[in-house]
Amino acid sequence: MTTTYAALLRGIEVSGHRRVPMAELRVLLSELGHRDVRTYLQSGNAVFTTDASDASDEDALAAALEQAIEARFGFAVDCLVRSGAYLKAVADACPFPAAEPAGKQLHVTYFSQPLTPDRFASVDPAAYLPEEFRLGDRALYLYTPDGLGRSKLAEVLARPALLKGITGTTRNWNTVVKLVEMTHQGTP
Repeated sequence: MTTTYAALLRGIEVSGHRRVPMAELRVLLSELGHRDVRTYLQSGNAVFTTDASDASDEDALAAALEQAIEARFGFAVDCLVRSGAYLKAVADACPFPAAEPAGKQLHVTYFSQPLTPDRFASVDPAAYLPEEFRLGDRALYLYTPDGLGRSKLAEVLARPALLKGITGTTRNWNTVVKLVEMTHQGTP
């Protein structure tokens, strides 16, 4: 069975030390045996289809991509791979009125494993209003009316002590929506 996935790379740069050109990422994914490879923006978003034997294992796909990136570029990059169905479910479950805010105001942080509310018990949500966050399925929804760059709540939620042992990567709502569209092109 063929499945469409998105690869979400964490912490790469458009230029500089941790540069992963999207054209080279497309080639790399193709060399791994994936098809219909496309990228979105220059910030580490790729979509591909595969029917490899480990296609049902997002972690195995991510590990293979991480190894290939390190071999090709000489540095480690954390990757998450998520199916189009998962991405759509996360978008559909958004607890905020997603049609209202600008894309820079609403974000989703995708995580490598499920999170429980007790991990964030030390964060007092009232102290950061009107900014808000909610947990989802291996995801955290973050509403930042003044944008992510000015968000005090985003800063607190990204502290290593809160996220110890977990890989996470954040996308703004415009990118969330676009990745859902890209992973559902040509599907009924």
